Amino acid sequence: MTFEEINNNKAFITGKVIGEPEYSHEVMGEGFYNIQVEVKRLSEQCDLIPVTVSERLLFGFDTLDGAMVSISGQFRSYNKLEDNKSRLILTLFARELTEPDYSRNPNSIEITGYVCKPPIYRVTPFKREICDLLIAVNRAYNKSDYIPCIAWGRNARFAGNFAVGERVTVTGRIQSREYQKTVDDETTTKIAYEVSVSKINVNREGDGEPTQI
Repeated sequence: MTFEEINNNKAFITGKVIGEPEYSHEVMGEGFYNIQVEVKRLSEQCDLIPVTVSERLLFGFDTLDGAMVSISGQFRSYNKLEDNKSRLILTLFARELTEPDYSRNPNSIEITGYVCKPPIYRVTPFKREICDLLIAVNRAYNKSDYIPCIAWGRNARFAGNFAVGERVTVTGRIQSREYQKTVDDETTTKIAYEVSVSKINVNREGDGEPTQI
């Protein structure tokens, strides 16, 4: 993985592990596990963030359930086939798992990638401006991660004018939110994961310095 591929997707969280690791898969003899980490917001609400962690990083932890940890890594995506439909799955791929570092922002992410779908700008009945973005972030071996982002207020107005293919840098936090989905008159509660945008930087060729908001 190149320097750029490491630095175009950087995430850090500090929170409480909920439950013990569950086996996920194996790559070249190395086992990977899934955990859930509860991260508090300033509002005291919590985001429950899925994390994929190597068995090597788990070495030395007798138990994780209820433990406070800090995790550095990359926010990644992959497609999973469910009911003959492809579903985008998001997870924080851990590169480092340590004792909690309370000196840092407990939930931060910075990604640099390309707008890969037309932005969806809308105004809620309460006059709140929102814009949904899907950013493709390059990864090693010619792979890409597709990261949903949501912007608010003036960030939403700014992002709503992005063209497909524009290269942007997004800074914010990873958040989870519940939503209702109804299929054949049966309603289920699901969880969506996305980046809540605090700052957007866009660099258009020939414009000189990047435009920032």
